[in-house]
Amino acid sequence: MKQVILYCRAGFEKDCAGEIQDKANTLEVFGFPRVKRNSGYVLFECYTEGDADRLVREIDFQTLIFARQMFAVAASLEELPESDRISPILDALAEQEGVPTCGDLRVETPDTNEAKELLKFCRKFTVPLRQAMRGKGLLYKKDNLKKPVMHLCFVEPGKCYVGYSYANNNSQFFMGIPRLKFPSDAPSRSTLKLEEAFHVFIPKSEWDERLASGMWAVDLGACPGGWTYQLVKRSMFVHAIDNGMMAQSLMDTGQVKHHQADGFKFEPPRKNVTWLVCDMIEKPSRVAQLMGEWIIKGWCKEALFNLKLPMKGRYDEVLQDIENLKTFLKENGIKFTLQAKHLYHDREEITVHVQSHTNLGW
Repeated sequence: MKQVILYCRAGFEKDCAGEIQDKANTLEVFGFPRVKRNSGYVLFECYTEGDADRLVREIDFQTLIFARQMFAVAASLEELPESDRISPILDALAEQEGVPTCGDLRVETPDTNEAKELLKFCRKFTVPLRQAMRGKGLLYKKDNLKKPVMHLCFVEPGKCYVGYSYANNNSQFFMGIPRLKFPSDAPSRSTLKLEEAFHVFIPKSEWDERLASGMWAVDLGACPGGWTYQLVKRSMFVHAIDNGMMAQSLMDTGQVKHHQADGFKFEPPRKNVTWLVCDMIEKPSRVAQLMGEWIIKGWCKEALFNLKLPMKGRYDEVLQDIENLKTFLKENGIKFTLQAKHLYHDREEITVHVQSHTNLGW
């Protein structure tokens, strides 16, 4: 197996390609990305047989910013006959060595308008394909979420890539996208950005501890309250910082204190803040620096924030801002974990999560 496919947001294929190239080079896996603009995916071609499996094993998926999903390609098929699409897929997999028995099957498409027209077919096709794969021993008889995942990605009618990812190193979501419903009482659609970030960055098993009721949070650039809504919904108390007006429905909860102040100058009145969230429209380097200052001063334990991307050189800007933030924290003796992701509900921005593991008097 010599190919790896990575899903991404349409229009960000070059950024995803640059990222997988860097990761492969670090592992001394040599190859090149194939990029088709606005296709919603990147295909990385390895020069050596077996390197695709190595990449999907050894690249920590959580460190990928622009990739929503990645899997090793076992076979690519074109012009599948409408009368029998299953047999050619099974035959192609039978010819490949090293394909693991999988515990789940996902029949997907890239996230483009053209490809998504195939989703209705994908849903119908999944059931008979699953039965056929179980009959050939390609899937376990029962779903097993701890085993590898079989992926079938239709990029156009009759053309697909089939392969696998490892359950401990992939996105748990179909197509790499959490399926969220916009709350009708939320002040803005931006609320889904923060909800998705919680799903992606915080293990569900830790929500009761890390997103607990009664916590204090600060929302910089809060108005009209899309992100504050998510915090209030989890029974937190929020300092909402913005010169604009907050939604009255949030103020009526009694959980929100609105400060009409500059987000870069605000200091929490008490050092009891667990969460700092920020969606300010500012230079990414300036926002990253501010987040680092809050962590270093012990003003918060965890920070979730967006970095707005420039029109050109997006990947390079992201790498530089994140590296500068890591250096800033390390130089000040902070132990931390950091993740960054171009989420489904992000557009020209990425979302970054930093958790401090240094006790600064909390």
